[in-house]
Amino acid sequence: MHYDVALQPGVLERRYKRFLADVALDDGQRITAHCPNTGSMLGCAEPGQRVWLSRSDNPRRKYAHTWEQVAMASGVRVGIHTGRTNALVFEAIAAGELIPEADGSGGIQTEVNVPNAPMRADFWLPASGAYVEVKNVTAAVSDGVAVFPDAPSERGVRHLDVLEQLVQSGTPGVLVFCAQRADVEAIRPADDIDPTYGRTLRRVMDAGVEVIGLGARVHERGIEVDRRVPVVT
Repeated sequence: MHYDVALQPGVLERRYKRFLADVALDDGQRITAHCPNTGSMLGCAEPGQRVWLSRSDNPRRKYAHTWEQVAMASGVRVGIHTGRTNALVFEAIAAGELIPEADGSGGIQTEVNVPNAPMRADFWLPASGAYVEVKNVTAAVSDGVAVFPDAPSERGVRHLDVLEQLVQSGTPGVLVFCAQRADVEAIRPADDIDPTYGRTLRRVMDAGVEVIGLGARVHERGIEVDRRVPVVT
């Protein structure tokens, strides 16, 4: 996935009201940007961190800039834009190499309602009938292990329940965790943040839901999913 425009560098001053961030750009401007991440952004929203933003020329937008990336103390860039995650996983499914469990040979349909369930799946794959749900992972890494979720998530637990129900009815259900950072070697449930999510994830994995971890390399021109990483429970 490549950006349509060159990113503008700056320094984060504060992130607030979930969707807003004040940034001092390197060119001297101080701007308010849209923050496309509703989570707590654990470890990724500290004042003083280096950030990169895209800019839209759409005159109808209230905030022209969108926060795309942040740098960790190690220098590793993290993609914080959750809206990019589905595009990354779509590319990976279409390529067919990293996720052979998700057969995209018959096409990939996006934002599909799961029949008789309170969930709109990110993808539906006609070749296998599989429903695929995607989760973006950005939370702070310790010894190469990233965690999800970074805040309690009733919605995430509900999605797990639906995937389990699909599998029990004979329909494939796939959960993909995508970590937009190069320092991730494994992903685990954040039991200290949301123990219910961790318990439910283990249960649905035992029930047969396919759970896949992906890692990505983030750079100034774009983001590339480049590897599988284990999901450890």
